[in-house]
Amino acid sequence: MSKRIVVTAGEPAGVGPDLVLALANLSSNHQFVVCADKQMLAERAKHLGIDVTLVDYDASISSAPHSKGTLVVEHVAMAEPCVIGELNEANGHYVLKTLERAAQGCLSGEFAAIVTGPVHKGVINRAGVAFSGHTEFFAEQSNTPLVVMMLATEGLKVALVTTHIPLAYVSKAVTEERLTSIMQILHQDMVSKFALPNPKIYVCGLNPHAGEDGCLGTEEIETIAPTLEKLRAEGMNITGPLPADTIFNQKYLDDADVILGMYHDQVLPVLKYKGFGNSVNITLGLPFIRTSVDHGTALDLAGTGQVDSGSFQTALSHAIELVEKKQ
Repeated sequence: MSKRIVVTAGEPAGVGPDLVLALANLSSNHQFVVCADKQMLAERAKHLGIDVTLVDYDASISSAPHSKGTLVVEHVAMAEPCVIGELNEANGHYVLKTLERAAQGCLSGEFAAIVTGPVHKGVINRAGVAFSGHTEFFAEQSNTPLVVMMLATEGLKVALVTTHIPLAYVSKAVTEERLTSIMQILHQDMVSKFALPNPKIYVCGLNPHAGEDGCLGTEEIETIAPTLEKLRAEGMNITGPLPADTIFNQKYLDDADVILGMYHDQVLPVLKYKGFGNSVNITLGLPFIRTSVDHGTALDLAGTGQVDSGSFQTALSHAIELVEKKQ
């Protein structure tokens, strides 16, 4: 059965429009609906020499498979015309409107998933909106108290207990309450969204050598290990805490369905080394499916025709896979 997947083009001056226009070269059993300014897409397509027919989105018409050469567009008007490669804070609210339209469509059941192109946090903040990222925005839109950031590439999935906070704050943020909630969301979504009945979750310690029996830190002894033990008693399949410098050993990777890190730069450098350009950001805990590219707006590459669409293709493929598993 054909489902609708909404795709947001992100920052108009960046590579997001280039990426979504590449959808014109694809065919799919599902319908892709691009949420963006239609005129901006038409101008970018002309600039890139892409032959595409832009079709106005009509929610009253049943979802139809996506066909090559066309792009269905849910038009959201920009405040000012876009200059490729040049940020314009006047369009900061436009970017948020595309995200809000996509989120509300998913919450109503109109769309089955969201795939997001890259946004520029700074220009949105300069537009007068406190914006820390897609993840937090979608959590607020859906009244979700806590979400989990996961990144995936071929052969590796990692998730995070803490995300975009200074390293100095991490230790205090890794509490029994937070770790329990993160683990519950991670386990539940691995079951419900990834169709794994008994997901194997490997967990990093916080300190070097996972604290080395308290010699290099006590968070593992006082918080992490006791919390994981309680969750094992509830039936979760958990290994750890293990040292982060050995958890990526192949013997563990072959067994783990996902690895949970305590902080951003503990696990993401490994993920990006293994699959940069072909990895995807997946937000767990939301009441809908959301995937995203793993890179930024790349203003210097916008409009050049030299954009690597690998991460976007991976994000789209994962969204389709998750939609079909949900069916």
